[in-house]
Amino acid sequence: MAENSQKKILRLTFATTLGSTFSLTLPAPKEDLTAVEAEAAMNLILAKNMFMTTGGELGGIRDIKVVDTTTADLYDPPQY
Repeated sequence: MAENSQKKILRLTFATTLGSTFSLTLPAPKEDLTAVEAEAAMNLILAKNMFMTTGGELGGIRDIKVVDTTTADLYDPPQY
């Protein structure tokens, strides 16, 4: 049976020291997540220098988004 599904992700985007961006995508953020909490987590990641990317070290916060998607499954293939 075709179904609809919903999911939310938290996307944390950092600027790198070589001028590119790096994003972390985390599933199912808590419903009452605040910008202050997300920014504090990003600042901790920056302070601990947790990631090295091909675009250099993480240099700053670029963006924080909660992305909510709904997928409508319109067709289920027959099961043989």
